[in-house]
Amino acid sequence: MAADGVRFSLQLPCVFSSKSRQYLAVCAQDGRLRVWNTDSKTLHQEFVPSAHLSATCTCIAWGPCRTVKEGPQRKKRKSEVAQVEERADLLAMGTAAGTVLIYSTVKGALHCTLDGGHSGGVNCVHWHPEDSLLYSGSEDTNIIEWDLQTGKTRSKWKADRAAVTSLCVSPDGKLLLSAGHVIKMWDLETKEVYRKFTGHSTAVTILRFATTRPPDSNGLYFLSGAAHDRLLSVWQVREDGKDKNSVVSFTLTDEPQHVDLSTSGSKEEAVRLAVVCKDGQLHLFEHFLNGPCKKPLLPSCSVQMSDTKDSPMPIPMLAAALGADPRSVLLAYGSHLQPVMEKVEINMAERHVCLTRDVKTTLSLSMETTVSKVKTPIVSAKSKVLIPGMPGHKAPLTAAPQGTEKRKKDADNKEISIAERLGEMDLEAVSNQKGAPKVEASLQTDNFAVLLMQGLESKDANILNKVLQTRKEMLIKKTVARLPLPAVIPLVEELTKRLQGHPLAACLMVRWLKAVLMHHTSYLASLPDLVTQLGVLYHMIESRVKMFHKLTKLHGKLHLLMTQVAANDSSTLVSEVDHTAKLVYEEDSSDEDEASVDEALPDEDSDHWEEEEAMQESKDDEEDLDPDRRTEPKANGDEDMEHENESEEE
Repeated sequence: MAADGVRFSLQLPCVFSSKSRQYLAVCAQDGRLRVWNTDSKTLHQEFVPSAHLSATCTCIAWGPCRTVKEGPQRKKRKSEVAQVEERADLLAMGTAAGTVLIYSTVKGALHCTLDGGHSGGVNCVHWHPEDSLLYSGSEDTNIIEWDLQTGKTRSKWKADRAAVTSLCVSPDGKLLLSAGHVIKMWDLETKEVYRKFTGHSTAVTILRFATTRPPDSNGLYFLSGAAHDRLLSVWQVREDGKDKNSVVSFTLTDEPQHVDLSTSGSKEEAVRLAVVCKDGQLHLFEHFLNGPCKKPLLPSCSVQMSDTKDSPMPIPMLAAALGADPRSVLLAYGSHLQPVMEKVEINMAERHVCLTRDVKTTLSLSMETTVSKVKTPIVSAKSKVLIPGMPGHKAPLTAAPQGTEKRKKDADNKEISIAERLGEMDLEAVSNQKGAPKVEASLQTDNFAVLLMQGLESKDANILNKVLQTRKEMLIKKTVARLPLPAVIPLVEELTKRLQGHPLAACLMVRWLKAVLMHHTSYLASLPDLVTQLGVLYHMIESRVKMFHKLTKLHGKLHLLMTQVAANDSSTLVSEVDHTAKLVYEEDSSDEDEASVDEALPDEDSDHWEEEEAMQESKDDEEDLDPDRRTEPKANGDEDMEHENESEEE
């Protein structure tokens, strides 16, 4: 029976009880366990664990049917005793906190809690077919064997280098299959590896024994399914150990979510298989396991379900259970909150069967009106006004408009229109005040959240324009953070419509969309039909971003060309240097000046001319001996002085 629900898939754990198929156990997103009666189609029991919000349920498994003693009663007939023995009782639930809860449907309460064994979240649980033993695999890469009579750990061992994602015990209770990166077969007596099987590139989520034959006869088969894999692989446990590759593959339309099969006891008996995929389809297989088969096998019959509307929408399958009759299948479909259970007869001669049912495919979560029949009272500046519907939200303090004081009694009973409410709140006045205190900013944010919900519910374009056209990042973030969860999807749909408009308007909508995805990603990821709701937005973003890489390359090339053109233009603009003098100074020399100059010069017949020539020659000799000394004056600017003197003498 499909008893393992693994947390990496978005599918919530949904399991039929063993053998009798009397109950359907569904674990909701909030951690609540609901047990439905398949005969009466009603909710049988509902259980809320004490730590359901912090330790959500990740996997569930029904225990083997057992005789339930309900106090002293009269001696029952054999037929009645047989019915009591077929009754399912215990249900094991693995949690993200590492504990295992055992729930009793007979008591309607928690039977016991198995904790202290795992340091990581529990990914899979599986019961021993005979003894009161339970096996659990965890994120901490360990497998624990629990004793239900004592509620303690019987044995614990490391199974893989990665997390243990799936478990399955053989029908005779001697072998255990575990899967992490590698599928391993363990001997439960010695806790040693009997075989290893490799072939899956992703986490294995489904393990089932397909035959009840012993492994020494080459007749033991089991199947496995992995995340993001559209094939179910069948492995043969050979006596010689040469069992490296799968022998048979079953082709699916999507990742398998729920598997139920009827095991084969001999080669002449076929294995029947019912697989519910992630896309909501049911595939039925029937095959004789007597050796390898090269080609992947197609389903003998595929079943889909849709509603009866003019434009039919598919109804997702949740789980399926095979009946004694090959044509009889017990289905669970619709919503996890209120699944529909039905036993149907399927015509196996047809390859594709479509069933139409008149059920609601989506749960209509109607948003309650956050603000209704609001009256604007006459308030003073010291009082505070609370808006009903959202706790803690305050309205800005504005003076009462003229005429409100003299309202008649009949007028007070009438509801104020949204236009009047917008005018009285006067959001623009608060945002435009530069010196407004921080309290008013928070009040304005609260009004934006209330107005946004009103606009989404009434689809009023004026309200939505006033709210969505803001450019303040902090205001957008706080408004989205205060938005209740039922309003997230309508807001995303409104943003998707506006993103398809003018590019300038799309720039504003992108800010809102970014804030929504940052604050409400966990809620959006929990929606079962998220792909259909956000499909338009995804394709629109993909089509617009598709040209971004090419535009980036073009921008780089244009930038390179523009820099070269600018460099060439700057070189041509450099003008030639004008060497002509800007100013010429000429001094008029008089006769007296010439006489003074002549007197200053030494006479040609002077007696000291020889001494001057000797001193000049000695200076020249010293400069020849010390060339560095000769270059110093030039470095100090004496050379320029000599040129100036020469020009003056000229």
